[in-house]
Amino acid sequence: MSNPDAGHPPPPVADTDRRTLVLDSAMLTFARFGYRKTSMEEVARAADISRPGLYFLFSSKEALFRAAVTQALERDIAAVEHVLADTGRPLAERLVEAFDQWAGRYIGPLAHDVAAVVEDNPGLLGEIAETAPRRFEELVTGAVAAESGRDAAPLIAQTLISASIGLKHQAASRQFYLGRLRAAVGLLVR
Repeated sequence: MSNPDAGHPPPPVADTDRRTLVLDSAMLTFARFGYRKTSMEEVARAADISRPGLYFLFSSKEALFRAAVTQALERDIAAVEHVLADTGRPLAERLVEAFDQWAGRYIGPLAHDVAAVVEDNPGLLGEIAETAPRRFEELVTGAVAAESGRDAAPLIAQTLISASIGLKHQAASRQFYLGRLRAAVGLLVR
């Protein structure tokens, strides 16, 4: 994965925390106004940082957007890895929670706006737009394979992902999404 900040030494912890907060604020601002209508000034205001300070951290709106989405996707993947690694819990329960971390939390008014701003601007994201979903599929396939066997795992994982995508577009609420997803998991995972 290419890193727009490659070649720079890692920032101190306080700077890393500040950067994380700026990226979280940026993601919410992009979700609220959309990529095109969001200005660096609005992000700076939301992040409680000066505009020059924001430009010090990110050279452009595109670099800021890419970093904000990358942080969100990496956080989602880390949460999915954690949930699926907890093999002391039933597979069906872990799968529902993993899908909730990956897609369910993006259902609802503001959450939908976050997902939409990402989906509407894939050309700005580079390879993270492909690598994160591929990693999610690998994680789900691996979890299913560990309990249901390697042969059926890819088909089960891909079917659950397709069901999740369809449900995400139908769901008016996260509860609706999770209820239907539990049903799909129950049909495919024993």
